[in-house]
Amino acid sequence: MLRTLTGLALSLACLRAADIRDSLAATGTLRATFLGGNPVQGRVDSATGAVTGPAADLTRELARRLGVPFKIFPSVGVREVMDAIRTHAADIGFLAFDATRAAEVGFTQPYSLAYNSYIVVDGSPIRYAADIDRPGVRVAAPKGDSGDLYLSRTLKQAELKSTAGLNAEAAAKMLFSSEIDAFATNRQRLAEMAARFPGLRILPDNLFAVEQSLVVPGGDAAAIGYLNQFIDDIRATGFLTTVLQNAKLSGVEVAPPKRR
Repeated sequence: MLRTLTGLALSLACLRAADIRDSLAATGTLRATFLGGNPVQGRVDSATGAVTGPAADLTRELARRLGVPFKIFPSVGVREVMDAIRTHAADIGFLAFDATRAAEVGFTQPYSLAYNSYIVVDGSPIRYAADIDRPGVRVAAPKGDSGDLYLSRTLKQAELKSTAGLNAEAAAKMLFSSEIDAFATNRQRLAEMAARFPGLRILPDNLFAVEQSLVVPGGDAAAIGYLNQFIDDIRATGFLTTVLQNAKLSGVEVAPPKRR
């Protein structure tokens, strides 16, 4: 009986994959995009162009279940990811959830939580995240990133400097020249930044947790439903835990089940 039920479950899973294949891989290839500058999602080898990390591993596993080949490519920023999805240049994307973005693309439940914090110069009097929102404190964040969107809604007294394309090098220069007092982004980026630029210090507590999710064209309820089941399954089997462990990310953990 158990063998029969197991076989039936596998058959149903195959049927669901077949039903959704034309939606998720209309060209016959599953095409995925992610933020190329965000190591929480993935990394691009500068010499070979090969993509590694959670985005690559999840895309590969999803393509295997759908029975199709896959292609994954980096996008420069959030707008590029959303435009690729909206114009059907990509079938799925990797993006942090934000309500303003959900007006343009459809989000799955989160597969991981990426904690954000601040980095300051060693001599800064700022010790904890609670010290930030005070008059005269200047905080920088990449314009349009999840940290920028969050801080634009929550900071009451500190000044937020939203800067398009702000990267680690530029942020470090702003910190050392006293142009800003703190830089906000995810802890993995901060860890890499502190290793590259001695004299910087990461605050010990977190600002908030970013829900990393998959995105598809808005309104595709069937695709979102299938992807939510996919995330449930890879979470339950431990596949997702292994993916994050293999990526060796700082401040990133498996997200608990959640429906939008």
